[in-house]
Amino acid sequence: MRRTLASAAALAAASLLLSGCGLRPLYAGGANGAVAQSLAGIEVAPIPDRAGWLVRNALVDRLAAGGTTAPRYRLEVELDDQITGFGIRTDNAVTRERRTLRARYRLRDAGAAGTVLLDATAGSDAGIDVVSSEYATIAAEQSALERLSGQIADQIVARIALYATRTPRP
Repeated sequence: MRRTLASAAALAAASLLLSGCGLRPLYAGGANGAVAQSLAGIEVAPIPDRAGWLVRNALVDRLAAGGTTAPRYRLEVELDDQITGFGIRTDNAVTRERRTLRARYRLRDAGAAGTVLLDATAGSDAGIDVVSSEYATIAAEQSALERLSGQIADQIVARIALYATRTPRP
């Protein structure tokens, strides 16, 4: 009984300390909150190549883009996708690869001026084992690209959401 009271008192004290530290939920208000409304007002520009298609689809899914008739923002993304071989055997065969996906993105005002509101980068990489089956290696490279695309999209959306919390809405 005494232990339960001590635990409850510690939990109450911790909640009081946290409420005073200024932490606020990023997505406060749910779908009607300021951040969700800002994210829904973003149009994602087309991105070339397969990696671009994957990143764009992941962004559209996460932003809930297309929900508004007139987008307030336009997101432009440039990708750099590289596969580097390392782990060389004595016969000069590669045994390991690293796939790196980097994105430079710009959030622009969708108005006539097209002012750049946010200019940042995101990146991620994955290791791939090179095996004797070329098909298996290619499948592993594609699977890594799919995972990296989702990670890049998560980073971009998190950064834009943070920007939306710090910027007053018109």
